[in-house]
Amino acid sequence: MGQFQTIFSNRAANAFRVLVRNDSKHMTAIDAEASVRRISLRTICEITLMSLTILIAGVQSSRAQETSNEAKQAQNPIARVISVPFENDFNPHTGISKNDEYVLQVKPVVPFKLSNDWNLITRTVIPVIQAPDVSPRISGTSGVGDVSLSLFLSPSKAFHQIIWGAGPIISFPTASQDILGTKKVSVGPTAVVLKIQGHWLYGTLINNLFSVAGPLGRADVNQMFMQPFVNYNFRHGWYLTSSPEITADWERQRSQRWVVPVGGGVGKIVHFEKMPVNIYTQLFRNAEYPDGTTHWSARFQMQFLFPKKG
Repeated sequence: MGQFQTIFSNRAANAFRVLVRNDSKHMTAIDAEASVRRISLRTICEITLMSLTILIAGVQSSRAQETSNEAKQAQNPIARVISVPFENDFNPHTGISKNDEYVLQVKPVVPFKLSNDWNLITRTVIPVIQAPDVSPRISGTSGVGDVSLSLFLSPSKAFHQIIWGAGPIISFPTASQDILGTKKVSVGPTAVVLKIQGHWLYGTLINNLFSVAGPLGRADVNQMFMQPFVNYNFRHGWYLTSSPEITADWERQRSQRWVVPVGGGVGKIVHFEKMPVNIYTQLFRNAEYPDGTTHWSARFQMQFLFPKKG
């Protein structure tokens, strides 16, 4: 969702390839420091995965009465609870050298009560990217990508168990390296709708970004991001999940426009001391993808929840 997003969330991967197509003439190769940055980011990702394994193996099962609500709050993109997900995306055999790609996305969600009837939910995506070589003249690098901010206006009460939110999304040109972002300010609409029904929680998050400012020499942005999600919750915090990130770059030709992953995985709510932590892993195979993109990917996430007291 993801997302984005980033080079290695599928949405930013499309923007990155458009950038290469239009701006390769005046880009220079990244020096040897990129190798050091690549190793550092790989270490961060390995530590993240190691922490995930330790938590799954070592944290005691959470309280049965709490886990159901906590799982559904974690699965709801606009839940009225502060959460900080750390999402690690792994995309193997990408680029001209078929190297691995990594993205660590921090996605804090913060709700605000506007009135008894309405809430404002903010969702920020901060990507840290390791990019492989994309052409003989453009070497891989790592750093921060474009940061995006979504604002969802959402009613306080669900309508027939249906929860929805809508508002703007803004992408800022914060990339630390030219090839890690679009260099454009982009805005667009975003919306999410979901339903909670018994053990099920399912819905869709969607947005579309349009560039409105930035260097004329850089490619225009017109990108859609859609993330359908389906979750089935069991007892003791376990659940099955599928949340593929489907993207379309409307600036590209039809055969190179879509990324359509298919797959899913398993997750669990655990407690670290008194803090609920949502952990899941998912595997995807891309049913459709542009040239230079991996045909499969893996996602690992740790999401820290901060429910209100009282």
